[in-house]
Amino acid sequence: MGVDIGGTGIKAAPVDVSRGVLTADRVRQLTPQPSTPDAVAKVVAEVVAGVAPDGAASSFGATFPAVIRAGKAETAANVDPAWVGEDVAGRLGAATGRTCVVLNDADAAGLAELRFGAGRDRGGVVVMVTLGTGIGTAVFVDGRLVPNTELGHLELDGHEAEAHASEVAREREDLSWKKWGHRVGRYLQHLELLLWPDLIIVGGGVSKKSEKFFEYLETRTEVMAATLLNEAGIVGAAAAAAESR
Repeated sequence: MGVDIGGTGIKAAPVDVSRGVLTADRVRQLTPQPSTPDAVAKVVAEVVAGVAPDGAASSFGATFPAVIRAGKAETAANVDPAWVGEDVAGRLGAATGRTCVVLNDADAAGLAELRFGAGRDRGGVVVMVTLGTGIGTAVFVDGRLVPNTELGHLELDGHEAEAHASEVAREREDLSWKKWGHRVGRYLQHLELLLWPDLIIVGGGVSKKSEKFFEYLETRTEVMAATLLNEAGIVGAAAAAAESR
């Protein structure tokens, strides 16, 4: 079972982790406001119970919009700052009565794409970039995750990259696909100089519109659109839980 905790919604579903597909419809609730640990844990318990009644699953994976180290949140992006320093895995595990494995949301999406999507069977350095409210990143070396890279906060042309090239920036500034595509391309070029990846996967909801801006990306690295779209977080979280056994 995978749970995707975001700033606006909390979604859960059972996953076939041999194929990377949901085996039932998602259960979704709005993220409570304020999104305090108690409030979020209560909603997570409700969606988990909606997917798997008591005794149906002993563990689950969860994404969280933060830097996660040893199950604890070191930052809080789009959730209440009271999460900083919180044992997320412990809190959600106690609320649900199950073992919980937690990882950064972009890391979960990247894990899903590496195992089942655009990056499947790819070696070398693979970088997943999610374009949404901000820019999330996940870096893999020969299939192994380098967690919590947070490369959306790099400086780009005098701006924080995610303030300049995220999907929200495109919407906020009413940018054409061409102008925004060039910004995203500049950001990807910046990543190239730092990491020299063998593949870049572009995810987030906007990836399903890749034909509108991919032609403006001028990179030396192969760039592919993510394939799991809105299911990536749930699938990646479930895969992380399965692989932790």
